[in-house]
Amino acid sequence: MKLYYDFHIHTGLSPCADDDMTPNNIVNMAKIKELDVIAITDHNSCKNVEACLKVAEKVGMLVIPGMELQTKEEVHVLCLFKDLDSALCFQEFVYNRLPNIKNKPDIFGNQIIFNENDEIVGYEEKLLLNSADITIDEAFYRVKELGGQFIPAHIDKDTYSIISNLGFIPDYLDIKTLEYSSYEKINKLINSKLLKNTYILIKNSDAHNLGQISERENYIECHPGEL
Repeated sequence: MKLYYDFHIHTGLSPCADDDMTPNNIVNMAKIKELDVIAITDHNSCKNVEACLKVAEKVGMLVIPGMELQTKEEVHVLCLFKDLDSALCFQEFVYNRLPNIKNKPDIFGNQIIFNENDEIVGYEEKLLLNSADITIDEAFYRVKELGGQFIPAHIDKDTYSIISNLGFIPDYLDIKTLEYSSYEKINKLINSKLLKNTYILIKNSDAHNLGQISERENYIECHPGEL
């Protein structure tokens, strides 16, 4: 069956996202847009995943626990997990490798932690926009140990992508899926022969506000239980 998706959505925990990116707003907007499955992928943290899972359960939406990791090489990677415990285990691994630098909300934005009622229960003090002291290789193997999916993000962008920063995708890592942001740019990459034709390519929104969440246009074919 076709499952319409958006596997790259930020909540108000990401300082660059709007404060109204709350669990209920995100899940219900995805529902309005008739998506079947979404992933919550804040920068270097999973602290709003649990609240989103609780909201999603009430309305029949499938939510995948995730994170957008910024590696030591300043490469963004979507790390998606089969359950909350695995995501939180990875979060601890990442959090301990982040620089001990406090967020400055007036400069970078708020880092809001919500409960399932969209009530603010706290603020993340450590700045989440820095690179973790974790290489791409380390991240790949840790995600795989936890049974997760390692997906280099927006590979067609000029910054924070594995191609813009490394110039290539390491063959020795068994990376199966890549995310892109623009049909035009990904076609240029394909034509440049930088990508093997064996990769699965997915397009996500990288939503930082409610209006950016994907419409019902991108889908994968599988049963919900297979995700």
